[in-house]
Amino acid sequence: MLWAGGMGLGTIGIWLMLVYASAGCEFGPLPYSVTGIVCRMTKPATLLLNQETAQVIQAAFRNAKFPNITGERSIRLLGKVAYGLTNIQVNDLSIEQSEVELREDDAIHIAIKNVSASFKGTLNYGYAGAWFLQLFHSVDFEIRASIDLDLNIKLMCQKDQVAADASDCYLTFHKLMLHLQGDKEPGWLKQLFTDFISFTLKLVLKSEVCNEINFLAQMMANFVHDLAANFVQDEDIGVDISLASDPLIKANYLESYHKGFVLYKNHSDAFSDSVFSPSLLTESRMLYFWLSQHTLSSLASAAFLDKRLVMTISGEKLQELFEAEDTEVQQKTVQTIFQGTSYNDSVAKVWSLSHPQISVQPEGTVVKALVAVEVTIFPAGQEPLVVLYMEEETTVTVRAAYSEKKLILQPLDPRVEFKVFRCPADPSGNDPSIKNFLQTMISAVGIPEVISRIGPALTSLMNSKGLNLFEIKDPEIITREGYVIVQLDFSFPNHLLLDFLAKKL
Repeated sequence: MLWAGGMGLGTIGIWLMLVYASAGCEFGPLPYSVTGIVCRMTKPATLLLNQETAQVIQAAFRNAKFPNITGERSIRLLGKVAYGLTNIQVNDLSIEQSEVELREDDAIHIAIKNVSASFKGTLNYGYAGAWFLQLFHSVDFEIRASIDLDLNIKLMCQKDQVAADASDCYLTFHKLMLHLQGDKEPGWLKQLFTDFISFTLKLVLKSEVCNEINFLAQMMANFVHDLAANFVQDEDIGVDISLASDPLIKANYLESYHKGFVLYKNHSDAFSDSVFSPSLLTESRMLYFWLSQHTLSSLASAAFLDKRLVMTISGEKLQELFEAEDTEVQQKTVQTIFQGTSYNDSVAKVWSLSHPQISVQPEGTVVKALVAVEVTIFPAGQEPLVVLYMEEETTVTVRAAYSEKKLILQPLDPRVEFKVFRCPADPSGNDPSIKNFLQTMISAVGIPEVISRIGPALTSLMNSKGLNLFEIKDPEIITREGYVIVQLDFSFPNHLLLDFLAKKL
């Protein structure tokens, strides 16, 4: 479970996660009010991701299923000449340049310059002469083409999920040359068939390549949606990433809005007081995530309901906690509580008694919870004995950072207020030394220990979703009243897209 954010058609695929259009979806009059998560990708990020375009365009060409091309024409003296091109396949393909442009309130324009392609296949032809002479031939052919490809990607919302329309696709041919069996055939024959088929071939190439690009765009849309949904899902706890509003497409960035409702088993929460406004985010970094306080608080509540806010401490770690201060008073107090039992025969259990309250403030995320602590000893040959039970209200401000692919949580200003205290060594509860010691130990050592365990647990969870595949650069986690902003630069893991295409194509 994630408490706080970290964290071409390849280009198109990533954009699909971040930008959505509204066709087919209806939103309320105040859609920002139900926005729990916002993603913003700026122009530098789109330029970086555009480098992945070539891989997918190559896949589109290679995976296109070209139909047989047939035709005939009457030629003076030769009669009717019929031809058919079969087994058309892409042999060599290279892309010289790819450019991307964000067209405000319209579409994403991708211009692929100088696509050099070689198509091979078999040419079958025959003609009936004026004197009833019939000749039929079959020769191998190669077509060399130089093409510019222009795509205008429309992004649409269907059933609260993204759908991509890449049908606005244009191929411009700068060169289309037909070679027959290494140019061994007569020149007139080559010229004849070049004239016959060039126009038809251009139409077929445009249709099949553009259809394949449109198909890949839809497939990438589903892939990225599933990837994002999986990232915010862990067993019975998930987050609703369906759209809360129309996207915002500007010349310098793309922005999408998501409900961010927490889903737990058959329950879903809702809210209508989001404080989000596009003005809260800047354009200086490549990628931004805006997370509402409500979403974070709901995640903490779901973790509580799922009984995840439980921790046990034993052995050497328990000894470290209780002997953090090596003083005579401390030693006497510990001996009194544990009744001389070894730490190896003891265990402490810590758990939350109620839903943690989350409040995001400029100084950090303030977590307030009613927590229980129970210490049990296991004397040799005797029944287990509870030697300490406490319920205390703890309040701590947590600052988060992400460095070297690890989430680091730093507790500040921890405060403890006892609500229930039972200790057999102090039945009346009037011994101030025990309470004072425990209060100091919990604030100075216990709370930091709990927080230090949450950080690696969340890191492991996020890495299991693939976050460690990305090279995240200089991430910042900024807290403001009511929300968190995560801003960062990144490098895209090339193999992620290649592995996906290898499985699907």
